[in-house]
Amino acid sequence: MTRGVVEDRPSPAGNDVRPPLAVRMRPASLDEVVGQDHLLAPGAPLRRLVEGAAPASVLLHGPPGTGKTTLARLISQATGRAFEALSALSAGVKEVRGVIEVARRRLAASDPRRTVLFIDEIHRFSRTQQDALLGAVEDRVVLLVGATTENPSFSVVAPLLSRSLVLGLHALDDEAVGTLLDRAVADPRGLAGTVTLTDEARAHLVRLAAGDGRRSLTALEAAADAVGEGGVLDLAVVEQVVDEVAVRYDRAGDQHYDVISAFIKSIRGSDPDAALHYLARMIVAGEDPRFIARRLVVHASEDVGLADPTALQAATAAAQAVQLIGLPECRIALAQVTIHLATAPKSNAVITAIDAAMSDVRTGAAGPVPPHLRDGHYAGAQKLGNAVGYRYPHNERAAVVTQQYPPDELVGRDYYTPSGRGEERAISERLARLREVVRGG
Repeated sequence: MTRGVVEDRPSPAGNDVRPPLAVRMRPASLDEVVGQDHLLAPGAPLRRLVEGAAPASVLLHGPPGTGKTTLARLISQATGRAFEALSALSAGVKEVRGVIEVARRRLAASDPRRTVLFIDEIHRFSRTQQDALLGAVEDRVVLLVGATTENPSFSVVAPLLSRSLVLGLHALDDEAVGTLLDRAVADPRGLAGTVTLTDEARAHLVRLAAGDGRRSLTALEAAADAVGEGGVLDLAVVEQVVDEVAVRYDRAGDQHYDVISAFIKSIRGSDPDAALHYLARMIVAGEDPRFIARRLVVHASEDVGLADPTALQAATAAAQAVQLIGLPECRIALAQVTIHLATAPKSNAVITAIDAAMSDVRTGAAGPVPPHLRDGHYAGAQKLGNAVGYRYPHNERAAVVTQQYPPDELVGRDYYTPSGRGEERAISERLARLREVVRGG
């Protein structure tokens, strides 16, 4: 558990250890916050909150490195409140209640002082832990600032949601990340102009950050340490020090659902390049390849169907390959079927047909099976009329006969309507002839 205000203090004599660059460059005022203009415009709820004009608890959600902790500290500093911090990774109900008790004592003191309680990764708190906060938030014993990388609607209990402002932070755009880098190079709190950052290296750091300000400063610091004072941070130095972009993806959170949704919608939209991008994001982030394979199998029938009958075969084969060989090799099979499905003709006629049939059944359209279709393979069946009059299609040259198959109330009901795309073009023509013969006219 982390408690109390954490300040950047000079290191003891003889100790060269300094806080990380990202900590040293943490904005000291709203004017230094970048990339969140939608929340900090004049009169906006967050600006009013930071300026102390609208005391309320708040849940800040957004990607890593976008300023959630910074804003919590600014709220505390601007309003003169005490600052208490807990991490949901290590704190339990006991620690939550302990901080609340400290906050109550502050309010009862001769010089009352309110408390800002910052809880990092609040989505990891259990329902019991979140419930322990409700009374103190309701009575404003604490001003809660919760930070989460997930959509609070998925992970925060409804009573806490209803008592808090819910504000979304955006991933930093390239301009915002560039501003952070330039400031860190020049500012006395940062590198104080002791290194030179080339345009190519700066652009590479911006790309590597992937919208995460903290990551950009961490990479900058690592590169600066590699060249030392007076050095030049060029592209070669940065590439040597920093090797991979961070992938924002939580397999248990809304990023998981957002990325798989974008993956399937890109395939459905016949964009193999976008689909491969989302596939790569899932693989690099450590998503279970079996989950990806299952979604591809579903998609093969749902959105391609009989427009390309080989789609389901390909998806099922890829799922089998995932089981047989695993990562990293199975990424190739997943990519192959992703491209196959994305470039295939599309039809949702299969899912539309089965859903329409199930809807009829659920609403009572499920009459008796026609007698001539009933089972006739037991003693006495024919006396009941079962199988009497059944016409065996293979006795006819075309293997198609005029005969009633559905219950009486569903005669003439069409469920499957081919799209006319891909292989369904031929199916559509054949199906029209089949229905004409089978229905007698």
